Amino acid sequence: MSIKAQLEALIYAAEEPITLDQMMALLKEDLLALKQAAAQVEAESQPQAELPPEKADHHLGAVEDSAPAGESGAAELEVAEAVAKTRAKSKDKDKLEKAELRALLKPFLEELTAEFNREDHGIEIRQVAGGYRMSTKPEHHDVVRAFSKSLKPPIRLSLQALETLAVIAYKQPVTVPEISEIRGVDAAGVIGTLLERKLITTAGRKAVVGRPMLYKTTKDFLLRFGLKDINELPSLEEFEKLAAGELQDELLSRDAAIADATGVPNDEPEQEPKAEEQTQGSAPDDGGVEQLAEDKAETPQNVTEPTVSSDPRHTQTDEEVAGEVASESTGG
Repeated sequence: MSIKAQLEALIYAAEEPITLDQMMALLKEDLLALKQAAAQVEAESQPQAELPPEKADHHLGAVEDSAPAGESGAAELEVAEAVAKTRAKSKDKDKLEKAELRALLKPFLEELTAEFNREDHGIEIRQVAGGYRMSTKPEHHDVVRAFSKSLKPPIRLSLQALETLAVIAYKQPVTVPEISEIRGVDAAGVIGTLLERKLITTAGRKAVVGRPMLYKTTKDFLLRFGLKDINELPSLEEFEKLAAGELQDELLSRDAAIADATGVPNDEPEQEPKAEEQTQGSAPDDGGVEQLAEDKAETPQNVTEPTVSSDPRHTQTDEEVAGEVASESTGG
């Protein structure tokens, strides 16, 4: 697939300006393949000069003779230095690779931008907020504005309306009682909303007792959902596979979240301290001393014991007190 065509599709589909690094990451495999092909062509265009057999043997002998046993330590030191240099360079390998891929991608992007900048195109590719996006050219803004004013506002449907619309789309023509039986709730109110939005229409009456009205989807339904016809609707088997995949992903993510929260349990259970490990002269701790200490700590310190009054009137009953109060009020 052409890299330029893929760039055009990415810039068109992006809701926000797409950056050069994002496009490079998405097209990394194609760019690496292009890089390898270019390197292979360059290698084939410049063949290496081969030594004659006699000179080659003489060269190998010279190499073998030039490495006596006494200089093996120096050779190992050179190898270690080379490895250290390689490790230092490996840190910059990713940066160098990105720079090379960016250099490979820029010509395609510049060519695509120049192609859209021609007069026979009404759309241009602009740099916006550090990225690239497609927009109409300024000379066409008037006609585009007039067209946008004539567009219908986006339709917002509730979950109940979407469920009813899905039943009608897959079971059409269908009656309201059949829709209610499938959904398990009354669908009469939702039918009115779908009729107002012109997503469904009547399709005659069913030849049964009561002759209920049949409903089917409209052309506006196909336009809103971008369908050529009803046959382009995904099958129920595809929905089942999609739902099963989403359920499996949800279970996996839930298990991962639980593992991250609780950690991996230890396989070996904690062992109880043995009685032999206790020091001599100390009684085994049955938890009673600790419980008494806890109870003492939990007891409020500012609670005082109730006192008994020495006033003899406190021992009188309510009737006796009431009589004394009455006699005092009458002066007797």
